Amino acid sequence: MSARPGAVTDTPPRHSSVAALLRAESPREPVYCIFPHVYRESTEAFVAGFPGRVLFAVKANNHPAVIRMLIDAGVRHFDCASLEEVALVDRIDQNCTKYFMVPTRIRDAARFAQERHGVRHFVIDHPAGLDKLAAEIDMARSVVFARMAVHHEAALADLSIRFGAKQDDMPALLHAIRNLGAEPALAFNVGSSVLDPSAYEYAIERTREVLEGLPFRLRLIDVGGGYPKSYPGFQVPELEHYFRAVADSFATLPLRDDAEVLGEPGRALAAPGMSAIVEVILRKDQRLFINDGMFGIFWELRYEGHERYPVRAWRDGQVHDGETAAFQLNGPTCDGTDTLPGAVELPNDVRPGDHLEFGHIGAYSLSGRTDFNGYYSDNIVIIDGAAEHPPS
Repeated sequence: MSARPGAVTDTPPRHSSVAALLRAESPREPVYCIFPHVYRESTEAFVAGFPGRVLFAVKANNHPAVIRMLIDAGVRHFDCASLEEVALVDRIDQNCTKYFMVPTRIRDAARFAQERHGVRHFVIDHPAGLDKLAAEIDMARSVVFARMAVHHEAALADLSIRFGAKQDDMPALLHAIRNLGAEPALAFNVGSSVLDPSAYEYAIERTREVLEGLPFRLRLIDVGGGYPKSYPGFQVPELEHYFRAVADSFATLPLRDDAEVLGEPGRALAAPGMSAIVEVILRKDQRLFINDGMFGIFWELRYEGHERYPVRAWRDGQVHDGETAAFQLNGPTCDGTDTLPGAVELPNDVRPGDHLEFGHIGAYSLSGRTDFNGYYSDNIVIIDGAAEHPPS
């Protein structure tokens, strides 16, 4: 496996199909395939369906080629959690709007974001954070969101453990932002992978309670991310149910006439348009060892949620199927935890040298993989064929 490179290639090599890639290269290292038409279709559908401004959460997939495809499909706003992410989006397209939407920033990051990259939107969740922000940026040309802690049991991860002010503290924060010369706005995030659209209705009702006690009206409400994706054995409601819940409850809020709702999808935009191709390197009965694992592209499977991705097998550049059996998958490292959860159905004669292609793997995969034990691949390609789709 290759060592971690110094920079990501903006323009990956292109292939007409996965079969053509496998026949031409029979890759020994993992290959991560980007499908432009899949990203275009799924992103256009989300942008058209969400009842407001769509901010892509860059942390979900920070590959320049993916970000460029989202821009081409209609995304113009980006939720950034670091100065590096701000600079990345700015380098790809300076006409896009960057939002520095994390309350904890390293020293001078907000100042550099505003001065060098034109960032106007920031977030805080505590008076100390507001004072620090006001010392670094020009508040008069900024929108500052006060983030409220709102968790719902339908979310698989509680982001409000670390971020967000108590509901009772929100009026004082919003007043303080306004008094310092910035435009105040309100944000929340009910959690990661929200399994019930009513979670957004609950959080917006808490927002309404805050807004009704303010002597001024807000223009922007950010309802965060959490829009989930279905995987094998892990089915979630269709996205239109989430859009309807946000739209209907947002309409009840006491806001300015030009008010707008913002959403921060990560997984919903990043997941569909990528697959990962790995090679079987050893078979021990019903245990397969593959050349990528829990320290690489599959790292997010450590957390609560789905346990596997859709998969198909390849042999000699052709899809390989037939009678199946359940297999346990293991990564290549020497660590005892490098075993993927769940069992995966594969052809019962699968053998070393076969390739496995995992679909819908574009979210929280490339952006979090490590080079533990020296296993790291940056073999990323674009699959151009319009009829090509990742396993689903």
